[in-house]
Amino acid sequence: MTTYRTRAAALLAAGAVAGGVTAASLSAHAADDTGTTSDSSSATAGEPGPGGPGGPGRGGPVDAAALAKALGVSEDKVSDALDAVRDELRPDADSRPADGEQPTPPTDEERAEREAAFVTALAEELGIDEDKVSDALETLRAAARAEHRTELSDRLDQAVDDGDLTAADKASVLKAFDAGVLGGR
Repeated sequence: MTTYRTRAAALLAAGAVAGGVTAASLSAHAADDTGTTSDSSSATAGEPGPGGPGGPGRGGPVDAAALAKALGVSEDKVSDALDAVRDELRPDADSRPADGEQPTPPTDEERAEREAAFVTALAEELGIDEDKVSDALETLRAAARAEHRTELSDRLDQAVDDGDLTAADKASVLKAFDAGVLGGR
């Protein structure tokens, strides 16, 4: 196999690994368009803006305990608020696709609108300023992105150590991740 083909295969494999982690994160978000999961201890918030729409390595589930700590309120209060917001923002049955049909993915504008509605409703439910809620969610997302990148880097280090990738391959994959090419967008 030529060096080019080896590198291409390695990059595709690394992308598939990163995509797998991303797909798991996205599946939680795709299960509920409101930006929250049904589990009262966590919620997924779509992520519009510079980081891109909510997705793998992007929005991932937000731990209610971590959000509560960031906002300075009790975890129970955040969990209850997330449940209420999820119920409030859940699309009605008429707007959902029929059984067996795939939903149309939202546009970036629709994602931004949903995120804004989620932040507004959560802030109102908690009695906290919208900017504070938005900042807390972004801080948690940034931490999740950093953790995801570290995990990816560790897996790539192992692939380099095993001789499956070169250091240049690793750098290329991380560059693609940082540019948003990997990880859901």
